[in-house]
Amino acid sequence: MKKNFILALLVILVAVASCSFTNKSFDNDNKDKFLLELISYVLERGHYEPKEVNDSFSSNVFDDFIEVIDPTKRYFLESDIREFEKYRFMIDDEIRNTDIEFFNIVYQRLMVRMEEAKEIYKEVLSTPFDYTIDETIEIDYDDQEFAANKKELKERWRKQLKYNTLAGFENKIENKWRASIVESGGSPQDDDALVNVSYNEIPSSIDKALTEEEAREVTKNTLDEFFDFVDDLEREDWFVQYLNTIVEEFDPHTFYFAPEEKEKFDIGMSGKFEGIGARLQKKPEGAKIVEIISGGPVWRDQSLEVGDQILKVGQEGEEPINIVGMRLEDAIKLIKGPEGTVVELTVRKVDGTIETVSITRDVVELEESYAKSATINAGDQKYGLINLPKFYVDFEDYAERNAATDVAKELERLKEAGAEGIILDLRDNGGGSLKTVVEMAGLFIKDGPIVQVRSSGQRKEVHEDKDERIQWDGPLVILVNELSASASEILAAAMQDYKRAVIIGSKQTFGKGTVQNVIPLDNIVRGNDHGDLGAIKLTTQKFYRINGGSTQLEGVKSDIVVPDRYSYIDLGERDQQNPLGWDKITPADYKVWDGYIDFDEAVKSSKERMAKNEQIRLIEENAKWLKEQQDENLISLNYDAYVSKEKEAKKRSEKFKSLRDYDSRLTFSSLQYEQELFTQDSVLREKRDRWHKDLARDIYVEEAVNVLKDLHKNNIKKKENELASVKG
Repeated sequence: MKKNFILALLVILVAVASCSFTNKSFDNDNKDKFLLELISYVLERGHYEPKEVNDSFSSNVFDDFIEVIDPTKRYFLESDIREFEKYRFMIDDEIRNTDIEFFNIVYQRLMVRMEEAKEIYKEVLSTPFDYTIDETIEIDYDDQEFAANKKELKERWRKQLKYNTLAGFENKIENKWRASIVESGGSPQDDDALVNVSYNEIPSSIDKALTEEEAREVTKNTLDEFFDFVDDLEREDWFVQYLNTIVEEFDPHTFYFAPEEKEKFDIGMSGKFEGIGARLQKKPEGAKIVEIISGGPVWRDQSLEVGDQILKVGQEGEEPINIVGMRLEDAIKLIKGPEGTVVELTVRKVDGTIETVSITRDVVELEESYAKSATINAGDQKYGLINLPKFYVDFEDYAERNAATDVAKELERLKEAGAEGIILDLRDNGGGSLKTVVEMAGLFIKDGPIVQVRSSGQRKEVHEDKDERIQWDGPLVILVNELSASASEILAAAMQDYKRAVIIGSKQTFGKGTVQNVIPLDNIVRGNDHGDLGAIKLTTQKFYRINGGSTQLEGVKSDIVVPDRYSYIDLGERDQQNPLGWDKITPADYKVWDGYIDFDEAVKSSKERMAKNEQIRLIEENAKWLKEQQDENLISLNYDAYVSKEKEAKKRSEKFKSLRDYDSRLTFSSLQYEQELFTQDSVLREKRDRWHKDLARDIYVEEAVNVLKDLHKNNIKKKENELASVKG
């Protein structure tokens, strides 16, 4: 592969910045202002398509920041917005002058309004709601104005809280009614008799007032937890939101990471971290364990379980620190640590007992982030399926584990298992490492270009596979949907341009045709006295198919379009704010794959099957209905009207339940190496069993198998023709 031009660009950028950003350049000790100027500098010099920071830019930041921090318009008043308006066309000047007055005044007012909101919701929820009156709530907040005064704001909160409570109230009524029927020896089978009755027809045996009070208490507890989370946020957390409002005006994928968020990003990309292997949730009594990660230290040790609450955290040989009331992020910092070190946890067990448990930290791999495979038994034929959630990579040790090497291993295992065709499932795969996708594409072709990349104002660069080895030369189908993005689109586009694979899925993929590089801001500053500055994920390039077209906005159009639940819902790059535009460049020099004959015939046959498939028609109908539900913005707060609407929705949804009952009659199995792991890992066995059951209900996988069968036949024909030609 040619040397990536962007590395040279970043070297220049860092060199220039290192000269400019010194303590002399910043005589202001305020870290916020320091970050604002530093990020502005990087954006101006490093972004693929830098924007002019002018009054229009300022106005957009103004509107977007207010929307980010008060999206439902339940905090600020109309008078607040009028007061803020004087800054609408001043933010660009503030950015140039490293001023943050707009942020300060908005943040300070938000803190006041949030304190007032706490009193409002508690007061509103102290009084019963009347569900017999006719009133509605509009839940499309974009077109709403801010409340004119506090009385109007309180009324807005009242309707919202009533709406939040209504569903819980209706659900509790139904459950109590069911319970009463069971207690009297009946069988609650008739849903219409149970659910779809008017408020006045609810049996007197059910205390409606008490039930309504219980539902309000649930809503109050939810709000208590929300504001408890908000109280944990510090000023710097809100300032990061402001910085990202500015940054995202350049494009939706340029993003500033605060130091903790950068660490989370690295974990997401590598699929691993050093810690104890448990997911935690903040509770008033401490940090509650909500999931134990299979294969991690806690899982191996078996001394903790889901539901246990961590009260204190001690490092080996040191006095433990009480984490009750501590921010969850700060508690996690204490719990995590280098591989091989010991953390001592004081835990309240599920049964109420208090124990101190010592856990040796280790590298924890997030198994669900990695490629996994299964064999498909279709009559007397066997195929393989590889599911790839993302194009992961360990930035610190690329050779240790990455998506390309893992997929190569799975291909070898599937070949050994006798697979006659491969399905690569990239649905919901949001992308990842550009390097890994180029290497992965090379597994399926002899050699040649995979993707073209262009930096701003520079000539294009062609990323090629130069390894003539082919890991898999048999039939190949790639599954995509609207959420297949970035690296997924590079792979699907390359395989489509080579006619190496049949692409089955949504009308088009996500449409993210840009490349981002993560730049630690500490690397750009000399003499930094402000601590860890985090990093910026910066759009530095656009990538193009080898045929010259960009995937930006347009995505990859499937060879065989199959509807899914997202078909009529706004998704994709074209629905993001500030996306870069579509364009094209000259094509690369490549040769179409010669492994198949009648490739187009296989696509034609599939389309004919899909047109006759009743399950596909039902999926299409379901997608349209989901769009209707999404567009329903006016909700009745009258119990009878609400239940009637629920009855109608339930009747429609019942029709679509059969989608989950579909049986492709295909059977799926784990490979031998994984089956051997099941003897020690029952959690992994359960995960795989659940996955295989889902695959058996998946009509897209079923059609992919049908296409593989057609391609397999075509391959046999080709070999027979070649053999006949040799004999002739």
